[in-house]
Amino acid sequence: MDRRDVLKALVAVAGSCGLPPLVLAAGGEPTRRVGETRPFSYAWLKGRARHLASQPYQDHEGEIPDSLKRLSWDDYQAIRFRQEHALWRNQPSAFQVQLFHLGLYFLTPVHIYEVAEGQATEVAYDPDYFAYEGEQPLGDLPEDLGFAGFRIHYHSNFALDLASFLGASYFRAVGADMQYGLSARGLAIDTGTGREEEFPRFSAFWLERPSADQQVLRVWALLDSPSTTGAYAFTIDPGRNLVMDVDAALYPRREITRVGIAPLTSMYQVGENSRRMDYDWRPEIHDSDGLAMLTGAGEWLWRPLQNPRQLAFSSFQDDSPRGFGLLQRDRAFDHYQDDGVFYDRRPSLWVEPAGAWGRGSVDLVEIPTVDETFDNIVAFWHPEQPLQAGREYLFSYRLHWGERAPVQPYELASVVATRTGLGGVVGRKREYFSWRFAVDFAGGPLRMLAKDADVVPEIQVSRGRVEITSARPLAAIEGYRAMFDLVPDESEDPIELRLVLTLNGEALTETWVYQYQPPPGDQRTLY
Repeated sequence: MDRRDVLKALVAVAGSCGLPPLVLAAGGEPTRRVGETRPFSYAWLKGRARHLASQPYQDHEGEIPDSLKRLSWDDYQAIRFRQEHALWRNQPSAFQVQLFHLGLYFLTPVHIYEVAEGQATEVAYDPDYFAYEGEQPLGDLPEDLGFAGFRIHYHSNFALDLASFLGASYFRAVGADMQYGLSARGLAIDTGTGREEEFPRFSAFWLERPSADQQVLRVWALLDSPSTTGAYAFTIDPGRNLVMDVDAALYPRREITRVGIAPLTSMYQVGENSRRMDYDWRPEIHDSDGLAMLTGAGEWLWRPLQNPRQLAFSSFQDDSPRGFGLLQRDRAFDHYQDDGVFYDRRPSLWVEPAGAWGRGSVDLVEIPTVDETFDNIVAFWHPEQPLQAGREYLFSYRLHWGERAPVQPYELASVVATRTGLGGVVGRKREYFSWRFAVDFAGGPLRMLAKDADVVPEIQVSRGRVEITSARPLAAIEGYRAMFDLVPDESEDPIELRLVLTLNGEALTETWVYQYQPPPGDQRTLY
């Protein structure tokens, strides 16, 4: 059974588990089209993006009727796409597409085209495509209105999305758990710099009509912003891990010094190592719990996420990384106790670069948040050299959405938990402030070690000193627990930490990295 057969089986099972029944593609009127049919190819799209880059940026935000701008949250939620008008509803296709209506937060029209046999025709807006039960009248809306975005369904499973593209250049997808979580973006500009962030947007999409036996969906997008244009090609392949092959061609209008390639956006409010916002009844609340990296030199890094008191920035220098991603490693329901949005089922997302990306860094931005409605985590690849106006920049990569990353540090143990708290020795008076770290490792060679193996925790800190270090077997996870106290100096600047377990000088584990923000001096209580 291949990856697609697995997902088809899971879709079928969904109907037998209390979810809405699956519907065979039949009935409904053909979707209307607007404008002339024109030839389309990815080469043409790149030419279009290059031409637009030579022109001043045109901002089309708000170019929609006032009635849509005034929609309340409830009225916008009352707009539902009618399933019978889905693209390819009446065709023997593995995929169907439904469209999102403009309004509320989505004020910039997105134009959507269907591509068949190399010819593209724009999909016309039609009020009959939508069922509306809101109180605010929508008014007379033109057929060239456009849409906010679209969602993809697989084998007529209207209950659960396969992927969606909605808002700026954001898009999401699911793996075998059929659960949304974190998002990806087409491009990030000036993220976490202190300057106002720029959000490029996909202004148009071209969707290829799939043939009867086609099990992948091809989508193209035009990206536009004050700083750059771009042409994107997506090949979407469902499976236990949904795979997206992405090709991006960028044409800057100006020099861009802080650009993020393959940006990922997630949410982290509270977890085992970061309890600043721990006022909710649920033990943990996050879409992702760590940033994983496989460097160009072959080193595995794991950086637990945090909800910091102030904006935090981490940069990991590298040359042609082999991969990075925001992962949800902790998949135990008991750790979340959330039976509504199921954080234990949220997908991980791994970026696999195609070819050598050269020198740069994997950057991580963590923004304070008080609740789970705000995506406060961003990770991306930042090229060392700025992007120059008038040039073409090509990036290709593969996105893996699912429970696990497609590659694992099998020869090394992985971090399975990070916990922190006040340091010191219980029962002994504390003379100074220290902060305790307990890091659990499992897998790899650890379960094969003798109980008296001389496992050493090798710890590096950028400032301060380390004390009370240990590494001992932890039978409950068939692994090891490393513990140490960090005694910070008087500075309140962040402290960088690294930890790896070794035996006879050889690494047994991936490298745990962390950024610790010492509290202000008047908050370093000793209890």
